[in-house]
Amino acid sequence: MFTKLLIANRGEIAVRIIRACKEMGIYTVAVYSEADRESLHVALADQAICIGGPRAEESYLDGGRIVAAALATRAQAIHPGYGFLSENAEFAALCQKHGIVFIGPSAEIIAKMGDKDTARRLMKENGVPTTPGTDILKDAKEALEAAGKIGYPVFLKASAGGGGKGIRLVERPEEMERAFQTASNEAEKAFGDGRMYMEKYLNPVKHIEVQLLADEKGNTVCLGERECSIQRNNQKLIEESPSPAVSEEARKKLMETAARAARAAGYVNAGTVEFLMDRDGNFYFMEMNTRLQVEHPVSELVTGVDIVKWQIRIAAGVELDFTQEDIQVRGAAIECRINALGAGKVDFFHIPGGPWVRFDTFLYQGYDIPPYYDSMLGKMIVYSSTREEAIRKMQSALCELVVGGARNNIEDQIEIIRDERFKKGDYYTNFIASLGKNGA
Repeated sequence: MFTKLLIANRGEIAVRIIRACKEMGIYTVAVYSEADRESLHVALADQAICIGGPRAEESYLDGGRIVAAALATRAQAIHPGYGFLSENAEFAALCQKHGIVFIGPSAEIIAKMGDKDTARRLMKENGVPTTPGTDILKDAKEALEAAGKIGYPVFLKASAGGGGKGIRLVERPEEMERAFQTASNEAEKAFGDGRMYMEKYLNPVKHIEVQLLADEKGNTVCLGERECSIQRNNQKLIEESPSPAVSEEARKKLMETAARAARAAGYVNAGTVEFLMDRDGNFYFMEMNTRLQVEHPVSELVTGVDIVKWQIRIAAGVELDFTQEDIQVRGAAIECRINALGAGKVDFFHIPGGPWVRFDTFLYQGYDIPPYYDSMLGKMIVYSSTREEAIRKMQSALCELVVGGARNNIEDQIEIIRDERFKKGDYYTNFIASLGKNGA
């Protein structure tokens, strides 16, 4: 097992990883930008080192500086968290080059699954159902021809995409050329890769994902599914496990399919296979996330498996000590992302309590929220024996949560939780649009 680990991230996920390391007896090193000098993860780590200016490209996205910090502090491994360099194959390869363990899959697997076209081809070859669509498109003209065969509406998607970038819905032929160029340019700017492919737009549809762990011995275990259909601009707002729309029979089939997808990729460490599911219960492979997910806590709560600790153990060569038969999905867990609606200083801060209620965050009273990074301030997470009670618990927790001095989306989240469609589990990815506003 590692004795010293560097966390190549910030915010709540850096705090989450530091806490897991403390419980495992692992010495931690935090890296931080000039804007994060007073951040909570810096205070909690055993050692901290500044790696650059306030902007992400000057610090958290500079793989060379992060590896240099690991070498200088003699850290044996780097945990990338999510976002930033967590799915960057070049960074994973750089770690390996310098003899540092990257806590995640290999650079080769990250590259393979990060290329959506390659991933789709691999899934088709291994009997994993995929959404009707195309391979890489040469240009807008070829996209127009393909859409005519598939049928409108269609989704244009970046092959290297993620985080909602490089995606455009095209409902009519006259929209194609502009949508293709806009999405391609956006993908080129965000990922350095403007290649596009097309999928049939399924509507209404649910976004269902399966969390899994895979070790170096070839053991793959799925930790149930998560429902992630409450989204704004393709960014998730609320996640829950299990999905109220997935039966025991469907869950078994989903997990078998996700495990087959992971084995086909030769996957090792924690990963998530994402699917779209239609009203008839048919599901289609969308992508595989080769990192820890923001919403991982809901899977931990319903299965009792600490995903972060197992990421670290697997990276250290430890074999999973449980099998698929040992995993039982019990109770219900819900997570609401609390996002800032602008910069501000936290002048009052109250976190709700009670059994199985937690707020994963990096905030504290007096903290100045920097304007340079993701808007998420924290994750309100609850667990209960039934979904009905979990919903009531979340409503109570959100009403009690106060982040004063910083505009946020707490009230919007309360509105969603109170909605009858959410309570019934009868909601899809178009839920926010159906509210008639931009949403939370």
